Amino acid sequence: MEPINQKNQAGFSLMELIIALTITLTVMSIAVTMLARTIKVRARENEHVDELGDVQRGLNIMSREIANAGFNLLDNKGIVAADSNAHAIRIRANLNKFDTTGTISSAAKNGIGVPLEDAGEDVTFFVNDTANTNYLARWDMYAATKGTVLANRVDTIGFYYFDRKVTYTQDPNNCQITSPLNDAGVSQAYVTPDNAKFVVILVCIGTPAVGTPGSPGYQPDSHTLLISDVALRNSNLNKY
Repeated sequence: MEPINQKNQAGFSLMELIIALTITLTVMSIAVTMLARTIKVRARENEHVDELGDVQRGLNIMSREIANAGFNLLDNKGIVAADSNAHAIRIRANLNKFDTTGTISSAAKNGIGVPLEDAGEDVTFFVNDTANTNYLARWDMYAATKGTVLANRVDTIGFYYFDRKVTYTQDPNNCQITSPLNDAGVSQAYVTPDNAKFVVILVCIGTPAVGTPGSPGYQPDSHTLLISDVALRNSNLNKY
């Protein structure tokens, strides 16, 4: 009988096993870290896309309703100056003036102030900071459901009032517009809300940073501006 070669049956030594496990754990740790960072960045971008969609829809609603401000009002003053400023706007319009459905009372046709019938005729847009979450809100004075959230996670909202159409420079880092110019290219001053014929609406969305500066995969914070120009068609604006 031939003797068995013990060397051919030898396995890993303890030191070799420890080195192999150390290398494996290191590689797995790096892989898990990269995967977690990728998932976090993807979640950040998905959230940003959702924010953009909500704000765009809200901006469309605001633009449409603000453009109708002053409709069927004798003085064409659709903006309530006392409740309007750089961060909120209150608008009024008599939308029921010439209703022919037979379901609107004469009081609702001839004025603003009838609950339910005059829904949409006295509206305020503003940002409400609740539990550190900024909501872009619409408050309808005479609707059954007065408060509506148009978008959440909004950093700020801004209203700029002019008595004519303007062009301007966008400043996303500071969430504002600068250097407004009239059609002659001359600097145009802001006016008070009661004298406005042209309104620039600005909504700013902030995207938080991912990771820390200098680390792999670091994504800095950023701001996105969505802007809408609205001509108050009932304010006798000659230049659109």
